[in-house]
Amino acid sequence: MITAEEYTKLNNMRFLLPMNLQFFADDSGGGEKTEEPTAKRLEDARKEGQVGKSQELVTAGMLFALFLSVKVFSGFIVDNLMKAFPEIYGSMHAYVVEEPNIGYPIAVVRTGMVRILLACLPIFVLAVFMALGVNLLQVKWKPTAKPLQPKLSKISPLRGLKRMFSLDKLFDLGKAIIKIVLITYIAYNGIIKDVDKIKIIYELELWPAVTYICNLIINIGLKIAAIYLIVGFADFLYHKWKFHKDMKMTKQEVKDEFKQQEGDPQVKGKIKSKMREASQRRMMQKVPEADVVITNPTHFACAIRYDKEVSKAPVLIAKGADYLAQKIKDAAKENKIPIVENKALARMLYYNVDLDSEIPEELYQMTAEVLAYVYGLKS
Repeated sequence: MITAEEYTKLNNMRFLLPMNLQFFADDSGGGEKTEEPTAKRLEDARKEGQVGKSQELVTAGMLFALFLSVKVFSGFIVDNLMKAFPEIYGSMHAYVVEEPNIGYPIAVVRTGMVRILLACLPIFVLAVFMALGVNLLQVKWKPTAKPLQPKLSKISPLRGLKRMFSLDKLFDLGKAIIKIVLITYIAYNGIIKDVDKIKIIYELELWPAVTYICNLIINIGLKIAAIYLIVGFADFLYHKWKFHKDMKMTKQEVKDEFKQQEGDPQVKGKIKSKMREASQRRMMQKVPEADVVITNPTHFACAIRYDKEVSKAPVLIAKGADYLAQKIKDAAKENKIPIVENKALARMLYYNVDLDSEIPEELYQMTAEVLAYVYGLKS
C-alpha cells in the first residue's frame, strides 16, 4: 500500500519530461564571442555574400528615383504617351476600316510597346542607377555568386524554425508595422486634405484633371519615400550592428585562424630550430677554412678568413656565443687554426658583423693587427 502523498508524487511525475539543455546551447561553440572579427574572417564572409546592408534603403532609393523621375520628366512621359494615341488610333482606322490587315495587331502592339518603353526609359534608368548607387555606398563593389548557390541549410526545418523566432524577424515585424502605420497616415492626410477638390475632379477638363491627380500622387509618393528612407537608414544601422555581432569570434576561433594563417607555433618553432641547426652545421663546416679565431675568451668566438683574390677585406665565416663559441674553438684546435684572445674585437665582430660579410672599415685596424700577428706566427 502507498500513501495518498506518495500517490500524488507519482501522479505528478508522469508529466515530467527529460529535456536536453544542449538544444538551447549556442551553435558557435568555443565559448562566448568576445573578440573583434579579423580581416580574414570579414573577407571570407564577403566572398560568401554575407554583408551588413539594408534592402529597405535600396527600396527607398528606388522609390525616390521613381517619383522624382516622374516629376522631372513628366512632360517627356506625357508627350510620348500622347503621341502614341493618334498613332495607334490612326493606324486602326487605316488597317481595320479601309484596308483590313491581319498584321495590324502586331503593328499596334509594337508601336505601343516602343512608345511606352521610351516614355518609361528615364524611370528605369534612374531607378537602376539609384539601386546600384545605394548598394555601392553600403558595401562597395565586389560581386559574388555564392548567395545564389543552393545550400541544404537554407531548407532545414530546424534552422527555418529558429529564424522564425529570431531577433531579425522581430525587428522586421516592428519595421513592417511602423511602415504600414506611417504610410497609411501620410496617404490619408494627403487625400483628406484635398478631398473637396477630388470630389469635383470630374468637372475639370482632361489635362488639368490628369495634372492634378499626378501631382497629388507624386507628392504623397515622395513623402512615403522619405519615410522609407528613414526606416531604411535605421534598418541599415541595425544590419551593420547585427553583422558585426555575428562576425565576432571566440578566443578559440582566433587561435585556430592564426594557426591556419601562420602555422602551428610549435611546428614553426621546430622548423626554425631545424633551420638554425642546419645553418650552424654549414657554419661549422667553414671553420677549418679560417685564418684565425678571435675569442672573448669564454663567451664569444669569431672565425675570420682573408683571401685577397676573393674579397677586399677579411670575411666573418663563423661566430657563436657560449656553447657554440666552445664548439668553434674546439674545431679550430682540431684543425690547428690559431686562436687569439681579443675581448673588444670579438664582442664587436659578434654584435656588428653578419655571417659571410666583410669586416667594416672601423674594424680594419684591429683585425689587421690580429692577422699580422697570426701570419708572423706561421712564418
